[in-house]
Amino acid sequence: MPDVAQHPVAPLEITPEQRTMVEAWVRATTTPQRVVLRSRIVLLAADGLASLHIARQLGVSQDTVRLWRRRFALAGAEGLLEDAPGRGRKPIISADRVQQVVHATLHERPPQATHWTLRTMAAHTGLSASFIHHVWQTHGLHPHRARTFKLSSDPAFVEKLVDVVGLYLHPPDRALVLCVDEKTQIQALQHTQPGLPLKRGRAGTYTHDYRRHGTTTLFAALNILEGTVIGTCLPRHRHQEFLTFLRQIDRETPPDVDLHLVMDNLATHQHLRVRQWLAKHPRFFVHFTPTSSSWLNLVEPWFSHLARRQLKRGDFCSVHDLTTAIYQYIEHNNAAPTPFVWTAPAARILDKVRKCRAILESLH
Repeated sequence: MPDVAQHPVAPLEITPEQRTMVEAWVRATTTPQRVVLRSRIVLLAADGLASLHIARQLGVSQDTVRLWRRRFALAGAEGLLEDAPGRGRKPIISADRVQQVVHATLHERPPQATHWTLRTMAAHTGLSASFIHHVWQTHGLHPHRARTFKLSSDPAFVEKLVDVVGLYLHPPDRALVLCVDEKTQIQALQHTQPGLPLKRGRAGTYTHDYRRHGTTTLFAALNILEGTVIGTCLPRHRHQEFLTFLRQIDRETPPDVDLHLVMDNLATHQHLRVRQWLAKHPRFFVHFTPTSSSWLNLVEPWFSHLARRQLKRGDFCSVHDLTTAIYQYIEHNNAAPTPFVWTAPAARILDKVRKCRAILESLH
């Protein structure tokens, strides 16, 4: 059959940036096939092919070709990603069944378990596991995840919170704000066998068992404005070691600036000899965080980074190897420090705490 006559069509206008983006969608293996088809239509139209020839080449109707030519002309490349409102397959499961899944996820527990899984919820509701997954994804529900928390019972919680957050948001002039704490009982662990290296398609490995070669305690002070850390490793965690660390802070900071130390209420920090030493050094000002509020001390995230990046997969044959690795991490950190910026005002935190208390009181 001879080709049907068709008036010539001007090439679809496309910028170099748009062409690069659309071609990338066509090449990517993760692009939905409907988007790939629309992208091919646009690229062929931009090359000057008529709608009839594009339709024949891609196996679609001319109306489909015209639709996505118009959509691209109006909305650009982003217009190829979304279907028009009201289009697509209509849901075959009612909104009431969806609400049933959401309500059960939030307010019920499965028998003999602490949380729902896809299969237990599917058996409970009579729906497919794939549909349960879709509902949970749509409503942002993740029953398999849980985080720890504890509300402080400190009677001076508000005063301490406002004091510490005020230091973070508005540091005093001619002063340093140092977040001080200890990471205790860091173990020098040596795995019983060498691990397998990382390779394509396989994660690096290390053995689950290990030999212990002793422990150390890291005393650290984080300068919140610069992100630098003053640190030392000592064998024990007593007020004597804490005094040694305070003297190190005194030596390694400019003598003409005040030092505001943010730390917890540990007995080591409030020992009589520690208080006497602080009284003899008036440039030291101590700000205690509320009880059960370690999240308020910015050195805690730094400890977390140290553990993940240097300690968790480390292999240490002695305490000396362990402390050497810690000192190397501190040196690397101080060569290119990254400040930990506090952004939440005290009022926002107090509002969250009030909401948490209200929820807990309603549940119990």
